[in-house]
Amino acid sequence: MSYEWFITLRYLRAKRKQTFISVISFISIAGVTLGVAALIVVLAVMTGFHDGVRQQILGNIPHLLVQRYGEDLADYGQVAERVRKASPGVLTVSPFMSKEGMLIARGSVAAVTVKGVAPGNKIFAQRYRTFEGGNVEQLLFAESVTAPPGIVIGLDTASTLGVSLGDSISVIPPMFSITPFGMMPKMQAFRIVGISRQRGGFLDTYFAYISLPEAQRLLASPDRVTGIEVEVATFEQAKRVALDLRREFPYPYVVRSWEDLFGSFLSALKLEKLGLFIVLGIIVLVAAFNIATTLIMVVMEKHKDIAILRAMGATAESIMKIFVFEGLVIGTLGTGLGTLLGTVLARFADNIIKGIERLFGIRIFDQAVYGMERFPSVVYASDVFLVALMAMTICLLATIYPAYRASRMDPAEALRYD
Repeated sequence: MSYEWFITLRYLRAKRKQTFISVISFISIAGVTLGVAALIVVLAVMTGFHDGVRQQILGNIPHLLVQRYGEDLADYGQVAERVRKASPGVLTVSPFMSKEGMLIARGSVAAVTVKGVAPGNKIFAQRYRTFEGGNVEQLLFAESVTAPPGIVIGLDTASTLGVSLGDSISVIPPMFSITPFGMMPKMQAFRIVGISRQRGGFLDTYFAYISLPEAQRLLASPDRVTGIEVEVATFEQAKRVALDLRREFPYPYVVRSWEDLFGSFLSALKLEKLGLFIVLGIIVLVAAFNIATTLIMVVMEKHKDIAILRAMGATAESIMKIFVFEGLVIGTLGTGLGTLLGTVLARFADNIIKGIERLFGIRIFDQAVYGMERFPSVVYASDVFLVALMAMTICLLATIYPAYRASRMDPAEALRYD
C-alpha cells in the first residue's frame, strides 16, 4: 500500500475532536447513496412503463401497415404475396377490414372500431375469457346456422354495455339501408365469444373484433380489405423492413410502421425519462458539493500535517492524491451502496408497492388505470452503469479543487504560527 493510501484511510478514521468532519463525511456518503438509488429506481420505473405501454400498443397494432391512399385494397391476395417477397424480415402478413361503429346492448352504447381479422392474427395471442376456456380464434370463426356470428370485445367495453359471454349485441356501422320508412342505419346482431382479460388496456377499449368474412359482409365489401398487417421479428426491425416495402410499394400505396403511428407518444415518454434523470441527478450533484465541503474542512484541519509532509519531501502531486483518494473513497462507498439499494428496490418494486398497499389499506398503483398487471419496473444493466459512471465522475470532479488547494499549501506559511 502506498503512503498516500495509508494517509487517506487514516484521515477517514476521525478522532474525537474531528467527529464533526466524520459526520459530514457520513452525510456525503448518504447523499450519494440516496441520489444513485433514486436515479436507478426512477429509470427502472420509466423503462418499465415505456415497455408496458409499447406492449399494449403493439398487442393490437401491427408492426407495419400496407394500404392504398383513399381506398380499400381490391387485389389484397396479390399484395400480400408481394409483401412476403419484398423483404426477408417479414414474418407474417394478414389482411384486415376496419371501420368505426357503435355497439348497442341493453340500452347502452359504446363507440369502437370494428375490425375484421383473418386467422392467425396477432390479437389471438392475447388472453381472453371464453366459453369453458375454449380457443377464441376457433370460436370467432365458427359457423353456425342458428347462432349469430361471434365478436370479441374488451373488458371495459363489456362493463360499459353490461354484457358477458354469450350475450347478443348489435353492431351499427356508419352505413344506411333504404327501407319503405326511409333511410335506416344498418344493424347486425353478434354473439360475444371472447372478452379481454385485461382491464384498461391502451387500445383494447377501442376495438371490437369479428372475422374478416363477416366484416366484409357487414361493410358490403366482399372482395376488399382495408389493408395488410405485417409482422416482423422485433420492434427495431420495423424501420428497415418499412424501407424495403416502400421501395416495392410506391404511390398510390402507403407503408406505415408502428413508429409512424405512435412514435411521437413513445418519444415523449423517453423525453420524460431524460428529464427525470437530469432532475434527480441534481441530488448526486448536491452530495458532491458535500464531498467538496468535507475535503475543504479536512484540508483546514490538517494544514499542519500537510506542511510537515511537504517539509519531509512529499510532492504536491502526492498531497493532491491523498485528498483525491479520500473523495473517491466517499464517492465509491456512496455509489456502491446506492447501486445496491436502487437495484434491490427496482427489482422488487411490485412486491414493495403491494406490501405498502396491504399494510396501510391504500391504493398506490391502480391496474385498471394503467392496464398493467404488475407495477412496471425493468432494470437494465446499461442504465445502472450509466448512473454509477455519472455519480463517480461528479464525485471525482468534486475532489479537484480541495486537493489542488492542499497541494499548493506553503509549508513555511502553514507552520509559522504553530
